[in-house]
Amino acid sequence: MNQLEALKKMTTVVIDSGDVESILKYKSQDATTNPSLVLQAMSLKIYQTLLDEAISYARKIGGNHKKKVENAIYKIMVSLGINILENISGQVSIEVDARNSFDKEASIKQANKLINMFETKGVNRSRILIKLAATWEGIKAAEELEKNNIHCNLTLLFSFAQAKACAESNVYLISPFVGRIYDWYNKNTFINDYSCDTDPGVIAVRKIYYYYKEYNYSTIIMGASFRRKEQILALAGCDRLTISPVFLEELKSSTDFFERKLFCIKKSNKLPEKIRKSDFNWFHNQDAMAVDQLSDGIRRFGADQIKLEKIISSRL
Repeated sequence: MNQLEALKKMTTVVIDSGDVESILKYKSQDATTNPSLVLQAMSLKIYQTLLDEAISYARKIGGNHKKKVENAIYKIMVSLGINILENISGQVSIEVDARNSFDKEASIKQANKLINMFETKGVNRSRILIKLAATWEGIKAAEELEKNNIHCNLTLLFSFAQAKACAESNVYLISPFVGRIYDWYNKNTFINDYSCDTDPGVIAVRKIYYYYKEYNYSTIIMGASFRRKEQILALAGCDRLTISPVFLEELKSSTDFFERKLFCIKKSNKLPEKIRKSDFNWFHNQDAMAVDQLSDGIRRFGADQIKLEKIISSRL
């Protein structure tokens, strides 16, 4: 048995890619996308048909140029999502515009539009996860969406305050970014002798995992954004792990033995006090890494969204 096969017996493995060929190759149950991955996918020749269809759709719907670009983006995201869902048995994550990360109502509106477009094509909403940045507004948008059975994946999660607020808001799934946490500490404090047990990203996910299990929160933990295979194996047993094709290949190519690292523990009968917005802001902002990485992630996803819009705009 190779490491990928062994890992799948402990954890649900999700492919971090919008490329159907990779999804089929690694037999992923679920898939996750973001603006950067959508942008990469649209540069591939096999997806040019989706781009052409989106342009035609936008022209048919009409409106001013800005509205056409917006509708074409929606169409691309939905078409790519359907394309992925045809090749997996589980769920696909589709991200809302990062520029709405601090606008609860705009995030809800975009999420509803995406879900409606999927359902018009016969896709049940249970198979879609709406990805939102784990700002306070994003978390509260997810709380409202979950009440309408629109499941959410809270991404760009770096602080324990974000994780606590997500669980208390009954968010379906969170994606703590292991690699980006590691990157920040490596850049600012320089990690010389690497060890999984001292990796800040691994430590952060383990803390969230045991906290969720202790208080019996239903929110799924999906470790994301890995920089080395060791980080993945150090979280064996986590609810889900979303892994890029590069590391999936590394796992598939190795038969080295490894053990499960995360296990459910004894549950507490009493829930902790709920976090308020003022507390969330205070505790989140006490974590310099989380503040830097959340804002940087939003900027990067926003920039890739703008690049995609420029491609669409030039085609229109």
